[in-house]
Amino acid sequence: MPPSKPRAKLFDLEVPFFLPVYRRVLAVVVPILWSFFEFSNGAVFWGLIFVGLGGIAAYRFYNADWDAVAAQAEAEKSGNN
Repeated sequence: MPPSKPRAKLFDLEVPFFLPVYRRVLAVVVPILWSFFEFSNGAVFWGLIFVGLGGIAAYRFYNADWDAVAAQAEAEKSGNN
């Protein structure tokens, strides 16, 4: 059986897709804005869920080592050629 890549975690945000800063900002701002919509409709539970998702994403993005992610993505890209 060939060695396989390690499986991604459920909420793994340290991936090359999020290297551009605007994508990280959108991934934090959109759930928080959606929570305001939920709160305005009286859905407090869903509002708290989306605030939590935005907060977790902000925390994970802030603590991520983006230089290592970029280096790993470059190594995978050059290894596949």
